[in-house]
Amino acid sequence: MDLKHLKEANKIVGMKQTRRAIATGQVVRVYLAKDADGKVKNPILELCHKANLEVIFVDSMKELGTACGIEVGAASVAIIK
Repeated sequence: MDLKHLKEANKIVGMKQTRRAIATGQVVRVYLAKDADGKVKNPILELCHKANLEVIFVDSMKELGTACGIEVGAASVAIIK
């Protein structure tokens, strides 16, 4: 999967920020790392399902973080309006 577009995308990185953005209706799409802890990932999946948001799974937190141009792993990234 090509994630190059994430560096320039209007985005929010991180679980807390993603949850907040979904709650306020700002999110268009969510990227989730497959290797993120279920306690962290599942609440986001539930929110996405309720808000009818597209969820794209990425193999690892490292890959998602790198795609966003950060040096640490990212469990979630929300593309915002």
